[in-house]
Amino acid sequence: MNSLFGTLGPVGLAVVLTVVLIVGTKGDGQAKALSWGLCLILSVLAGASFAAGGWPFTLVRGLVNDLVALVNSFLPGMTFPAIGLCMAAIIAWKKMSRRGVCMMGIVFWYVAASADGGLGILAEKIAAASQQLAS
Repeated sequence: MNSLFGTLGPVGLAVVLTVVLIVGTKGDGQAKALSWGLCLILSVLAGASFAAGGWPFTLVRGLVNDLVALVNSFLPGMTFPAIGLCMAAIIAWKKMSRRGVCMMGIVFWYVAASADGGLGILAEKIAAASQQLAS
């Protein structure tokens, strides 16, 4: 054994990060609440870990794909990259609670993972980083 906790695995890392995001955004304990930026980084990493974890987390990707299909029924031609960039703009400029940023960051990863181009590459890099951290 090379580490104190052993191997977390992608699902374990995702669950640990989600617990940190849930309790860390309130800040009622001894530690201060997580900053906005740290919430975003940890939520995107948690989303990447969830997606790398396989079933049952693949259901979330199916749900996101269904929501994109619903958006496409109202706005034909709306692509994953466009939705991802819209989400990035909302995250950056809409006033949201830290928990709202966390939830948006997790969903953003699923949209980015399905996008081609820069957002898809970003999603692949985040997935690789979460796999590296989890092992």
